[in-house]
Amino acid sequence: MSFINYAAKEINCKIIYYGAGLCGKTTNVQYIYEHTQQERRGKLVNLSTENERTLFFDFLPLSVGEVSGYKTRFHLYTIPGQTFYEVSRQFIMKGVDGVVFVVDSQAERMEANVESFEALAKALDHQGYDINKLPVVLQYNKRDVPGAVSVAQLEATFNAMKRPAFEAVANRGDGVMETLQAISQWVIREIKGGKA
Repeated sequence: MSFINYAAKEINCKIIYYGAGLCGKTTNVQYIYEHTQQERRGKLVNLSTENERTLFFDFLPLSVGEVSGYKTRFHLYTIPGQTFYEVSRQFIMKGVDGVVFVVDSQAERMEANVESFEALAKALDHQGYDINKLPVVLQYNKRDVPGAVSVAQLEATFNAMKRPAFEAVANRGDGVMETLQAISQWVIREIKGGKA
């Protein structure tokens, strides 16, 4: 749910990058940060541990212009991939406006991807959201790995709802900005009541 600051005439939206551990969530947000003009971005907060590159979240307020006279900012977060960070996940999920679900294209990560997608649906439900009604964009990351699972199989597994989906190699930036643009536009459409 977008937070509206009437005094500052500002709408703040929360987009969460969700997926299995080491699927490329942090890489996406870091790439966006590095390729966004300095005056259009806030401070990137990156909390790392031994076990996982992101413990709590990356935070990137990204200005995207105005909606009905209000300045709109996106706050980008990553969710820790490991299941033992469930409390952190639930805290970060509060007030979400849109989700980028990052899928690791390596065949040996398919089970972890499926578990993560099911955990996403459960976490959203716990917060009172319906995964079928919230803006969710899919990113099929690591398309450059040998033996990557076919896009057709990924679509069959994760995209029954025919959501926007993008192939990506996040560490090269391939598909990163396209994914962000798709989720941002969808969230803005929702703010405007479904109007383009």
